[in-house]
Amino acid sequence: MAGKSNKGRNRRGSHSATNSSEPVGSSDSQMKDNVTASGSNQAEANGIMAAAETNSTNSEVKESETANTKDGSKQGEINLYPVSVKTQGGEKLELQLNPGDSVMDVRQFLLDAPETCFFTCYDLLLHTKDGSVHHLEDYNEISEVADITTGDCSLEMVAALYDDRSIRAHVNRARELLSLSSLHASLSTSLALQHETSQTTASSSGDPVKTEVPELDGLGFMDNVAGSLSNLLSSHSKEIKCVESIVFSSFNPPPSNRRLVGDLIYLDVVTLEGNKFCITGTTKVFYVNSSTGNTLDPRLSKSTFEATTLIGLLQKISSKFKKAFREILERKASAHPFENVQSLLPPSSWLGLYPVPDHMRDAARAEEALTLSYGSELIGMQRDWNEELQSCREFPHTSPQERILRDRALYKVTSDFVDAAISGAIGVISRCIPPINPTDPECFHMYVHNNIFFSFAVDADLDQLSKKRASDPISKIESRNLSHNSSEKASNDLSHGTGGTSNGENCDGSMKLELNGVQELAPDVSSETQSIDSEQATYASANNDLKGTKAYQEADVPGLYNLAMAIIDYRGHRVVAQSVLPGILQGDKSDSLLYGSVDNGKKICWNEDFHSKVLEAAKHLHLKEHTVRDGSGNVFKLAAPVECKGIVGSDDRHYLLDLMRVTPRDANYTGPGSRFCILRPELITAFCQAEVAERLKRKTKSGGEVHVASDSPKASSVDEQVRTEANDAVASDSQDLKIEGKTEAAPDSASAHAESTESCEEMFFNPNVFTEFKLAGSPEEIAADEENVRKASSHLTDVVLPKFIQDLCTLEVSPMDGQTLTEALHAHGINVRYIGKVADRTKHLPHLWELCSNEIVVRSAKHILKDVLRNTEDHDIGPAISHFFNCFFGSYQAVGVKATANSTQARTSKKDPAGHHTSSRSSKAQAKWKAGASARKNQSSYMNVSSDSLWLDILEFAKLKYEFELPEDARARVKKVSVIRNLCQKVGITIAARKYDLDSASPFQTTDILNLQPVVKHSVPVCSEAKDLVETGKVQLAEGMLTEAYTLFSEAFSILQQVCYSIFLDFPALLNFFNM
Repeated sequence: MAGKSNKGRNRRGSHSATNSSEPVGSSDSQMKDNVTASGSNQAEANGIMAAAETNSTNSEVKESETANTKDGSKQGEINLYPVSVKTQGGEKLELQLNPGDSVMDVRQFLLDAPETCFFTCYDLLLHTKDGSVHHLEDYNEISEVADITTGDCSLEMVAALYDDRSIRAHVNRARELLSLSSLHASLSTSLALQHETSQTTASSSGDPVKTEVPELDGLGFMDNVAGSLSNLLSSHSKEIKCVESIVFSSFNPPPSNRRLVGDLIYLDVVTLEGNKFCITGTTKVFYVNSSTGNTLDPRLSKSTFEATTLIGLLQKISSKFKKAFREILERKASAHPFENVQSLLPPSSWLGLYPVPDHMRDAARAEEALTLSYGSELIGMQRDWNEELQSCREFPHTSPQERILRDRALYKVTSDFVDAAISGAIGVISRCIPPINPTDPECFHMYVHNNIFFSFAVDADLDQLSKKRASDPISKIESRNLSHNSSEKASNDLSHGTGGTSNGENCDGSMKLELNGVQELAPDVSSETQSIDSEQATYASANNDLKGTKAYQEADVPGLYNLAMAIIDYRGHRVVAQSVLPGILQGDKSDSLLYGSVDNGKKICWNEDFHSKVLEAAKHLHLKEHTVRDGSGNVFKLAAPVECKGIVGSDDRHYLLDLMRVTPRDANYTGPGSRFCILRPELITAFCQAEVAERLKRKTKSGGEVHVASDSPKASSVDEQVRTEANDAVASDSQDLKIEGKTEAAPDSASAHAESTESCEEMFFNPNVFTEFKLAGSPEEIAADEENVRKASSHLTDVVLPKFIQDLCTLEVSPMDGQTLTEALHAHGINVRYIGKVADRTKHLPHLWELCSNEIVVRSAKHILKDVLRNTEDHDIGPAISHFFNCFFGSYQAVGVKATANSTQARTSKKDPAGHHTSSRSSKAQAKWKAGASARKNQSSYMNVSSDSLWLDILEFAKLKYEFELPEDARARVKKVSVIRNLCQKVGITIAARKYDLDSASPFQTTDILNLQPVVKHSVPVCSEAKDLVETGKVQLAEGMLTEAYTLFSEAFSILQQVCYSIFLDFPALLNFFNM
């Protein structure tokens, strides 16, 4: 039973414990809300949470809320029953439990309660009214063991035996409790706490005057004043010292004769009084032994101090420790509740304390850092991420409670995977992990660490920029016209997969068999352009693959599996991390390919069972079942992109990989370098809804006589002018329909919703149109598929984009910074590549134009900075960042030979999890990369960057990437503070929060660069049930049905707390809805 406490502790999200293979997590906030003896949390238990947790009692709440408000509010109530807890220390606690609560929830609360926070190794016994005693297993629900509704039930914590693993976790937990660093303090939480305190003081004094928060004044959030940076950080909390040091003794490991009597570990402790003790940790207790000097004396010391916990023993041997530990618990109790919440994916800050705190000696910290060895962990300690993930997906999910447990397990496993992937990616980039193919060129290296596969993705935007600049002006104009061509000509060139194959490079997939294979080019496309397109696809495909993986995860088709995936950007490199496909590293698995193609469509595999599962997922993703031809002319029926790979693993599960195009290609971008320019799923959903509204309108006007099929082609010419006019007509009709559809659907919402849902399901898109793959359907069918995609692309430019700009102008959408602008674009189904068009159409509103132009500047500078970091040695990273910032915000002229930041070749290391190369670089390009690497070792290339060359690159990059002409004075017009923040967040840089003179030539120094952290994109699953509840609540809130909306938001809040712990991505939005 010793390991049970570790399971509970690991679910807290601590990184100090050893890896655990148990997937299921728990919600500490839920247990905090259930406790009645812990003061401040009691109100929450009787407030929102009491009205919120409906999942265990109502399986059909979503269908019944609108019909019956009163019944819905009753269903929002749950019953809590008092259960006392007898701790190991003999104290009594009172809990309010629901029969559906799990034992892990109880353990999580006991781990957070001040009276029991240092107990980690114990068993839980449940005493019932009839006198029987039940031993509680961690994964049981209370109701599975006994009925607590009868009352007079109690829990008892009984000390369990330690083992090697649990005793080390116990020591790490003790160290964690003795530090305030676990408090995630921020300016917002400190201001919120001060505001609550001022309100409480005012209410107690009976003062009716509205309280003010003077701390909000003068912070200068909206001012372009660098001096305000120091006000954006809360004051550093002073550490409370409890003990001088706690380290593992050099007597470890215990000799064999002592192991036989239970010795597990030896600790050296120096107390604040200056006394030195050697402590023995056994399977039962901790005690002070009689060791002095260099000889171990395991006998109990004369003082006979012993206790079942390390904290308990330290309280006995040091009075100062006991007093200081009490102060730490009081400090944590007085902190804002959010500061105590352990986030599974902790955010990184772009500002650091200034002056930089002194770095003090800490033997325990040094011990942990120096024992971190990449690749040398015991095999038994590594987690099989893929097996954990797929096992969690196979959990039953028929009832609401089963869905919550399944979603919680998936969230916990995926979060742990992302955390391990971050650590491994840092090790890969820092060259601490050796490649598994060291004899291959360095640009093709791949890595496996902790059962995670790592490969590099290439950002070739700067290569494309440099090659554009190197070409003559005529070539520039021609290539720019080709690259951004949105006319019908480029679409028609790619119509039947026979011409215009400028994007015919090998897709970077998990089962690629070719090393440097390059498809044949169209006569008018150069090999140089092909190389550019190939590298660009490599970078873009990583993002698209992550999006595709999320889409198939949300489709949740039984029997169809995906790998866990994360993208980590660090030190200019982009690393793709994936769980290892079972059996893929144990030999040639080419015969395991059942679906899709590994050679860009030359040979296509097909399996009926696999196809049926893919077809089921395609229905959720609006993908059409269609026919394609392979290189030999054979016809296959697919419901996914040709380059996807359907593989059967050694565990006999069906995996679908390489999901780079799960939505159709954007018909507005069909030139070189745009193969992976695809439409967003939000746009597909919006377009389907608009089409359904249009059909309903037509059906109403014609009396039900006319019905337009989803794939019927539009009766218009292929000529560009006619198509433009047709698109304008579609735009005006769609805008009218958006208003009329709402009014017409109101009288009979149920029937309209059913019909629209049915019609929406009929809208399917062929993902392989406008690609180099050969379609096998009839010319009419192919033309209809292409027209569908064109209509969706036109809907984006003619309807969605103007509507979004209108919402910006009317403040219906009010982004405050680059991140919220990006989120708003994505929420409306608009790709960020259209941000230049948004900026062009908001010139009459300076604040919107500046917001868009600043975001374009930051994104362009990000690519250049990442290229600088890739080509910088370890000892030059700090100077390189500060130099770049001085060129960006100051005025610096390079000395010597002038060079641009993108003149060197970016590092290329791209391979896939199947162990096959995915880069299309030629051997000549590899040699060039090696030469560039050798040259970089001899000089610091970042010093060649000047302010003029940097801003020239930014202006050209913005024109090439975002089709936006930045003004010549863009350098003087940027909002410097907001741009600094945005750039730091995108690259992972932490700077000192001091006052900067941004008008000087060199405002930044090397000492101002405090940290460089990884930036992560991940596939942590969302809770679809809570998401649906929130969307339904938004609709009812807009209709004024406040009670129903509150009930829905409360239930979503409860589910998200149980699944995602206390802090989750939608937490602020939900609180905002509650306020509304």
